[in-house]
Amino acid sequence: MADWQYVVTKNEEGERLDLFLPRLNVSLSRSQGGKLITGGYVTVNGKKVKRGYRLREGDTIHAHLPAPQPPALTPEPMDLSIVYEDDHLIVLNKPAGIVVHPGAGHWEKTLVHGLLHHCENLQTVGDWVRPGIVHRLDKETSGLLVVAKSVEVHRRLTSFFKERKIEKGYLTFVYGDVKGKEGIIDAPIGRHPKERQIMSTQSHKPREAITEWRVKERFQMVTFLQVYLRTGRTHQIRVHLNAIGHPVVGDPIYGRRKGLRNQAESVLKKKQVPLPTRQLLHAFHLKFDHPATGQEMEFTSPMPADMESFYQALKKMHHV
Repeated sequence: MADWQYVVTKNEEGERLDLFLPRLNVSLSRSQGGKLITGGYVTVNGKKVKRGYRLREGDTIHAHLPAPQPPALTPEPMDLSIVYEDDHLIVLNKPAGIVVHPGAGHWEKTLVHGLLHHCENLQTVGDWVRPGIVHRLDKETSGLLVVAKSVEVHRRLTSFFKERKIEKGYLTFVYGDVKGKEGIIDAPIGRHPKERQIMSTQSHKPREAITEWRVKERFQMVTFLQVYLRTGRTHQIRVHLNAIGHPVVGDPIYGRRKGLRNQAESVLKKKQVPLPTRQLLHAFHLKFDHPATGQEMEFTSPMPADMESFYQALKKMHHV
């Protein structure tokens, strides 16, 4: 069971409860939220209300959600791009378009399903829905990922991430001309105060988030960056780069600065540069001490074909 409560703000006054619930808990659909209200699992000011109840400023929404019955994870054959593997861990290249682990709306054909087919004993390592997983990449982000093959290695790698002992580097293209050669973005991140399914530096309950960036190359209306994470918040790079006015090229969520994006894409089209179909973000570097042997492990991954193609097209343009 999961319990939580929320106090309605003035800006949210007048909204229907069944429409508002999915914004508070992105794993809920409107239909699911409605059933919870009807069943009395969601109350307002301690009282059962109807699905269409109109919220008022100061209302306290309390939810007591029954634990969902998890579907069984069935191993599925998948062409995994394994960079390194031993008895303790796997390092692989995740392609864009693949979800790392099961979750709302993604209960099959995730990377975890492929890993379970590749490694029979992985099911007992860590969380049932994220066996072996110690960190993740967004669906449309490509690159290096390390996976634990035993409970002890899972524990140690998880600890390494929390203690910031694992170095993670990314390559990305952003809209606009980033000023300076390098910098640090120190801006806490949390759930957006209104759009609960996305992250923001304007959150009411943010957590520390630090991102380092370095300019690799400049082009007209686009800057090629190398980025390193000091912390690992959800969507951190995308949120931080958008916060400084330079959203990741192709980002459909955090790249909505229409003026800059439209201007940049107009220039790219005139220069016959193909526009990307996903956010151009690639985890190219991973460095850590082996959790079992202590040996320093370092891996790099070249940009995937779509990013390399975009890069080569930019190079044909005149440098700024």
